Amino acid sequence: MEPLITLILLTITLTATGQIFSSKAALTFYPGTNIDTEYRYTDSTGMDVIVQNSVRKGGQYIDPSGKEFFHAIYWYRVINESSAPLELTINFPADSFATVPSPDSYLKVFLPSDTMTLDKENLYAFGATGLKSFLDSGLKKSTTLQRTIAHKGACLFYIGALYYKAFAPAYAALVIRDQDVFYSIGGLEIPCGKIVFKN
Repeated sequence: MEPLITLILLTITLTATGQIFSSKAALTFYPGTNIDTEYRYTDSTGMDVIVQNSVRKGGQYIDPSGKEFFHAIYWYRVINESSAPLELTINFPADSFATVPSPDSYLKVFLPSDTMTLDKENLYAFGATGLKSFLDSGLKKSTTLQRTIAHKGACLFYIGALYYKAFAPAYAALVIRDQDVFYSIGGLEIPCGKIVFKN
């Protein structure tokens, strides 16, 4: 039986110290239906990581002032195939990012505090709870995630986006380039963190 994983063939990218490999063959045995893309990242230091990017789930959100937004939740899985533990750090500022289609369109990216688990895949917003109260706070503070991923271990987490007068893409990808982490969403590539070997 074919694995129930939807994959998009990504262009192979070669950097000075790392390569991203992607193919239509599944990289894991995980039979998820909400994975949009997955890829393997390796570099000359011995880093070997699989990243899985989900599709989105979301809906309308109205803030306390009556302004209408669309909120989307995506989940990500980072699997450490390296021989040593890795430390993943992601940080999103409270700032908004200008986007299309109009001059006043923008999005905000944030890290919900809930813990993602694979049994939540079929739930609304992949099981991220407390979103209204979280968004009602106005996202006035930066949000941060810091996890140590053991050899053969995995880290599963949410990333959320709040769109104002903007198109919400069906997917958004976590991208590793050298040891830097970027978030590719809605035509933007936002520097958001690091992934390094833990001493």
